[in-house]
Amino acid sequence: MKKFIALLFIVSILITSCGANAPTATAEPAATSEVKTPSVKPTPQMTSNIKVGKDALRGLEIMAWTPWYGVESSLFDSLVKEFNQKNEWGIKVSAASQGNFSNLFENTTASLSKKEQPDLVIALPEHALEWDADGAALDLTAYVGDPLYGMDAGDIPAVFWNQDYVNKKRVAIPAQRNARLLLWNKTWAKELGFSSAPNTPDDFRRQACGAQQFMLKDAAPQNDFMGGWLVDTEPMTAYAWMLAFEGGVLEGSDYRFLTPKNIEAFKFLRELSEKSCAWQTADADPIAAFAAREALFVTVSLEDLPNAARAFASANSADKWEALAFPGANENALIIYGSSYVVLKSTDEKQLAAWLFARWLLEEKQDARFVEATHLFPIRAASMDLLGDYKKTHPQWAQAVDLLARGEMQPQLASWRKVKTMLGDGFAHMYNLNIPSGQVAVILAQMESISRELGK
Repeated sequence: MKKFIALLFIVSILITSCGANAPTATAEPAATSEVKTPSVKPTPQMTSNIKVGKDALRGLEIMAWTPWYGVESSLFDSLVKEFNQKNEWGIKVSAASQGNFSNLFENTTASLSKKEQPDLVIALPEHALEWDADGAALDLTAYVGDPLYGMDAGDIPAVFWNQDYVNKKRVAIPAQRNARLLLWNKTWAKELGFSSAPNTPDDFRRQACGAQQFMLKDAAPQNDFMGGWLVDTEPMTAYAWMLAFEGGVLEGSDYRFLTPKNIEAFKFLRELSEKSCAWQTADADPIAAFAAREALFVTVSLEDLPNAARAFASANSADKWEALAFPGANENALIIYGSSYVVLKSTDEKQLAAWLFARWLLEEKQDARFVEATHLFPIRAASMDLLGDYKKTHPQWAQAVDLLARGEMQPQLASWRKVKTMLGDGFAHMYNLNIPSGQVAVILAQMESISRELGK
């Protein structure tokens, strides 16, 4: 069996899946009741440390590559048009979608050895780290702190901002941030006798098993295995459960999977299935199952929340439901991930133009528009002032935003691009092969061995 698992892992990894201290705002002067005649002083002229004159930017053309399609791509095209019409420097941006993150990474990497390459790329942080290792990603530290062209990042959560700061270099700035979340049917749980959301793994098990026991009471035998957690094998789900048990994937700067805490996490999850408190079928739609009371818990991404709301409406269900972090013995876990703006090295003029466009995209107005279109986290706290109506009409999204204080970053390693795919594949194999709970260490040992190879 070990050889079989290893072979499956090796095949799977051939398929690529699609703290710096942030600058703080200058303190406001203390209020005073004393009235003084203001003296006229000349306004100080800010000067840039980036030696590019404003005239050099006039009419400059740059190219931005994105992984997006559909709504995100349309919104980005609209923002490009708006920037081109209004920016004070006369910069002209062109945008091209690469379809998905995998294509974007491969196409960008291939372009680095050619004359024609993008100037700005919306890519994953691990992609930026790989391009940085190749000497292609621009360190944005000087741009962030520049007196004239810099930005105040004081209202960007550290879990967003620090992801792209590695080895005293800022290889990118956050573009979008997402998370995997547990959804919990509060109304159904209350009917089952549970008055509050699960806050520990034991709480989660009791509620999941209680829901499954409820399914045994009706006259329909086909749903006897349902009711608890609908298993999700996405990499970020596996990683979140590991952290909930105080495990993880790193020890120092090396990958480490075979640890007592990770064994405890995987054993807990497999025991849920062995007791029929967690279930899965090949064609199960998590959101539809959740709305139909076939699962007390499901796992979704942040952008799926509107779909869940529509499913409850379609089912004419008045049930109340909530978004939760993964319950842990001491702290609940939430893994934050998403894309970043990466400026590739080129000329001083194009680098500055790409930075100015990325900085503009992170302003509150544009940030809020991204939230309304994608349903992801706002990058800036100040953007919430523009999202009051959205917050009222999307209460579970507001719950997710409130969970950000629990958020943790992904590994800051270029190899995470491959290792996270392996993690998801290994987690899925554990279920697909029905590995007994007492043998989960076999899976973790295979993960550790493969991750060490991928990390070289």
